[in-house]
Amino acid sequence: MELQILKSKIYEIRQQKVMLDFDLSELYETETRILKQAVNRNIDRFPEDFMFQLTKNEWQELITNCDKLPSSVKFSPSRPYAFTEQGVAMLSSVLKNKKAIDVNIAIMRTFVLIRQYALSHKDLTDKINELELKFDQQFNDVYEALTFLVEKHQKVDEQKNRSKIGYKITRDL
Repeated sequence: MELQILKSKIYEIRQQKVMLDFDLSELYETETRILKQAVNRNIDRFPEDFMFQLTKNEWQELITNCDKLPSSVKFSPSRPYAFTEQGVAMLSSVLKNKKAIDVNIAIMRTFVLIRQYALSHKDLTDKINELELKFDQQFNDVYEALTFLVEKHQKVDEQKNRSKIGYKITRDL
């Protein structure tokens, strides 16, 4: 399976990477109704950290913010199930056809790549934060020095431009 296709079907909901039932049923080449029936028959295999049903608010927010949802799904009366990585892996034991097994292997590889990508970016983010902390104080010192010099220069200009006090002698020649 193409990595980009699978990546586009992974959403972040409740701070978790998940795939929705209608996307999975499309990948498994089965109806969403049949996938949900298989899951409901084996509900003990799907604890909350493997699968959950979206709330009405979550579903509305996803419909509002996500342009890539099929229009047939947007107007469905039932809220979709969201499967975490472990839930997707469990689906292969519920859907026992060859297609489900092949798709699950591809999905697991995609989740692994996403996790590796996120970890590599975390390392970069940590290094950038470390550099910012290191150089922030130095930039602060430079900024304070520049501010001091500008203020000092302004005071000198004010001294030159002030009107003189005292007795003035004018010479007429």
